[in-house]
Amino acid sequence: MKPPLPCERGDSFELGAFLSAAALETAGIGEPGVWFWVDVDADGRLVGSVGLELAGKDALIRGLAVSPGLRGNGRGTELARFALTEASAQGATRAWCVGRASGFSERLGFAPVGTSEATDILADTHLVRSLAASGLLRYETAWSRPLPAPPA
Repeated sequence: MKPPLPCERGDSFELGAFLSAAALETAGIGEPGVWFWVDVDADGRLVGSVGLELAGKDALIRGLAVSPGLRGNGRGTELARFALTEASAQGATRAWCVGRASGFSERLGFAPVGTSEATDILADTHLVRSLAASGLLRYETAWSRPLPAPPA
């Protein structure tokens, strides 16, 4: 499969609508320090996304979504692995997920951690600030995994 495309600032509206339709947080889209990549189909429609926010040496993987009709073909896993590789390339040594997709996260090597531990470390990310402000953070679960050093 082809690598995802970087989401440009002008794509923020379409990405926001895609994430909202998947019931995912849109805070920080288009802001400095928040990166998103997207998949598009042959007609140019957005069909997949993944995002990354850094907090020092910690990386928050977020906004992972695949259009309903395309789920189950491994593209979500590929998008997540792409983001993990990007995080490592940017110097992150640990990756975090905050959300509800436990089985998926665990298949990617993430282990459950206390949500308070994750939110303390990721407190300055757009995602965690937004979830905390909305009161939704208490419903989320967190996972973490070490990242390998980037290839030399």
